Amino acid sequence: MSEARAEAPAPARQGRRRLPRDTRRLAQRLVRRHGWFLAVLGLGTALRALAMAGYRPALWFPDTYTYVVTVFHPRPDLVRPAGYSMFLKLLEPLHSFAAVTAVQHLLGLATGVLVYVAARRIGHRAHRAPRWAATLAAVPVLLDAYQIELEHLLVADTLFTFLVVAGVSLGMTRRPATVAAIGLLLAAAVLTRTVGQPLIVVLAGWFVLRGRIRPAGVLLAAALVPLVAYGAWFYATYQRVGLVGANGAFLYARTMSFADCARMDPPPDLKVLCDPRPPERRPPSQEYIWAKDSPLVLRPGITFTKENDELAARFAALAITTQPLDYAASVLGELGRTFAWGRPVYPDAEIYGYYEFPVTEPGPPGRYPAQVGAEYAKLYEQGAIGTEIVEPYAGWLRAYQSAARLPGPVLLGVLLVPPVVAVAGLRRRRQGRPRAGAPAWLVPWSAAVVLLVTPAAAAEFDYRYVLPAVPLACLAAALSLSSDLLRRVPGG
Repeated sequence: MSEARAEAPAPARQGRRRLPRDTRRLAQRLVRRHGWFLAVLGLGTALRALAMAGYRPALWFPDTYTYVVTVFHPRPDLVRPAGYSMFLKLLEPLHSFAAVTAVQHLLGLATGVLVYVAARRIGHRAHRAPRWAATLAAVPVLLDAYQIELEHLLVADTLFTFLVVAGVSLGMTRRPATVAAIGLLLAAAVLTRTVGQPLIVVLAGWFVLRGRIRPAGVLLAAALVPLVAYGAWFYATYQRVGLVGANGAFLYARTMSFADCARMDPPPDLKVLCDPRPPERRPPSQEYIWAKDSPLVLRPGITFTKENDELAARFAALAITTQPLDYAASVLGELGRTFAWGRPVYPDAEIYGYYEFPVTEPGPPGRYPAQVGAEYAKLYEQGAIGTEIVEPYAGWLRAYQSAARLPGPVLLGVLLVPPVVAVAGLRRRRQGRPRAGAPAWLVPWSAAVVLLVTPAAAAEFDYRYVLPAVPLACLAAALSLSSDLLRRVPGG
């Protein structure tokens, strides 16, 4: 019995030793298989911690104050959907904008993880990207300084990017149970930023292309339920159909870069929106929405009344149908700003400055609506608001931002990789190789193109509008590098 008692503790000691050994083996396996990605993820985490330390608690944007007002007065906004305000409402019990930015930075990191996992794990083995390509695909969203700065801004784009990347990533799986989730994710993205609306069609079209008609219908139904519910709320508030009430105004502003009333010959009620200056002497498009001397702003009532928005929409439709080539050239010109090597100031110095980590602490908002929103922000924080710049962390981040960004031509090159590889694949198939079916890169690539073209066509170019398309473009490029030839590269 004494020998039995002496030997009894042995299994317990072995059990205590086994768990750490298994954990070490798992960690070693992860590092061996995904070491480069984990290094990039770690560096991205450190940079975001630097942003939290250097700019406390957050950076503010003019749109921020509108979102905060909606938190305390829940109602649809005429210009921006309320999805981001709902996100802020969920975090309101914490009474901390620092917590908001922390969650946004986590969403940025999660987006990078989604890109890597989607590139490595989604679809057939023939569609999976090499590890080196998957890691490179995640680099821009994890390490681009402007991406990190956008996450630190209290705006909707980080949440929108995460929702879109999550929906697109699920869209490339073969699990029927995820179809409804895709629709809900895309609907949430649309209610965060309406530019996501075409993506629902892109994903539904992908299922149709693969011969999966029923899942396409499920996706559309799942997306329509929250969108119709929000539309009903919007109608009950304003007696107007839609999700926002500014589509006509923004399209009008877009056309003012080329609209020539002498060629359009508008009816008398539309002539009030004409600008007699030649297009080359006109201000950026956004000024026709916000500037006090804009013909639309000078109309009776607020800018976004039903009457003003419908009038602006009619003017825009006449301009586009009368001058279709000028409209196309204008859209291409705006889109071309995406691929410029430098980063010229556009659309104006004020907006451009919000995308740079500041050297001095920003002052209080000057415009009256923002001042009202600032009071509600104090209520949200339950204290003073503002941005405290803490050195040397802020200085290190500014130095990093001056060097670490994705240049426009590189993004263009990333977008060109999938079609170039596809052309090479066509040549190989002509030599007798079998057709592999619809390429996996087609979904993220199409979504990236839509996200780049839609703002240029319906509003105007803005640097922050480019960033949500980047992870999708990089994911598409990585997935296109999954041919038999490229998988022979070491690490693939």
